[in-house]
Amino acid sequence: MEHALTHDLRVVSYATDDAQQLTAEVQVEYGRRYGGDGDISPIDVHQFDPPGGHFVMIYVDDVPAAMGGWRRGGPAGESDGEIKRMYVRPVYARRGLARAILAELERSAAAAGITRLVLETGLAQPEAIALYHSSGYVEVPKFGFYRDYDDSVHLGKQIA
Repeated sequence: MEHALTHDLRVVSYATDDAQQLTAEVQVEYGRRYGGDGDISPIDVHQFDPPGGHFVMIYVDDVPAAMGGWRRGGPAGESDGEIKRMYVRPVYARRGLARAILAELERSAAAAGITRLVLETGLAQPEAIALYHSSGYVEVPKFGFYRDYDDSVHLGKQIA
């Protein structure tokens, strides 16, 4: 693993230009891995606004490098938070940024009264699956927009 980067983790609105730029980049990557237009599940940018959500970005030398957020709700209702839009730009991969974001999402969700975080990812993202498994996430019953997709993986972790 390459050395960790000195970075600046910032709480931001998902509506920011930087978050939307990284979202566009990850959609291209999803299209490459899965075909089609990327993640087609509907997302309102305000779902990540407090108190119903939390969104963060990591900057390296003032350049947006990674992002992720949670929004309230999931299979168990309001006690769940769903992780969305986790992405690290490839040039910054394997430097601990995804783990830093995940730790902040878990911390902030627990502080907001969330007891479990859940997420959907896919078989074409083995690095994401490995990250979540190594962080204590386990398979949960399928839920949400991608519940009927054979290549979808549904994970969750009790955080409180």
